[in-house]
Amino acid sequence: MNRSFNRTAYLYLFPALVIYGIFVLYPILQTAYYSLTDWNGLSSPQFLGLQNYLNLFQDSVFLNALLNNLAFIFFYSILAIVLGLFFAVLLTNAPLRGMAFYRAGLFFPQVMASVVIGMVWRWIYHPQYGALNQFLRAVGLGAWARPWLGDFDWALTAVGIVGTWAQYGFCMVLFLAGIQNISTALYDAARIDGAGLFQQFWYITLPGLRNQLLVALISTLIAAIRIFDLVFVTTRGGPGNATLVAGMYLYRNAFVINRVGYAAAIAVLLTGLILLISYFILRLQRTQDEESFA
Repeated sequence: MNRSFNRTAYLYLFPALVIYGIFVLYPILQTAYYSLTDWNGLSSPQFLGLQNYLNLFQDSVFLNALLNNLAFIFFYSILAIVLGLFFAVLLTNAPLRGMAFYRAGLFFPQVMASVVIGMVWRWIYHPQYGALNQFLRAVGLGAWARPWLGDFDWALTAVGIVGTWAQYGFCMVLFLAGIQNISTALYDAARIDGAGLFQQFWYITLPGLRNQLLVALISTLIAAIRIFDLVFVTTRGGPGNATLVAGMYLYRNAFVINRVGYAAAIAVLLTGLILLISYFILRLQRTQDEESFA
């Protein structure tokens, strides 16, 4: 009976496994193979072994792009989580009329396509007609107006702020759902004991959102490492290489200068980095859970 049931279960799974193997596993393995070759996308690949990976760690442009990815972690992950947590607590502790409208408005950036977000913010940052510079001039701060996306000192920050605006809504909704699952009896008991709003947040809300914080951290870290479309639409990695990220460098190598093997090595390295970060975060979470039950 059990064997018959297992055969039937695998029979139902088989079509999905075939599709997964063709469209996910095979491209991954193919990319890993091409990363070991010198290939321009047309001629026969020439096997190089690990030479592409060795070249990557000696490539100053790639290392600079990787540092920019790490800088984007602050905007995409840390700042987005802090803002999402702030708005979630604010919307929970200060109920207002039309709360659904405020929640939808704050979540709106998350449902917009990255290309649309990039185009909107390019207009906002426009040196002459952009809303930001127009506002600065209107309030007497015209000296602060600048070509934000063309300024070597400010371009990375300008794109990073766009990333924060695009990501915080996801974090906010996660935290709102988590806060609703925290028992109100805990807050009532804390208020009776004389705990203030900050103490309630620190000792009840924050520990109660541990799982949501974990999901938000992993998701936003992955978004920061694989960022491409926002940079492509706003700056193309410029000015110079001030906003160049690893995904953009991969694109240049694969589709501009036809170094497909080298681009594949970048893709494999980024995938490994994402898996490594996710593993350590989950391992840390598991260790904390074990200590709490000990």
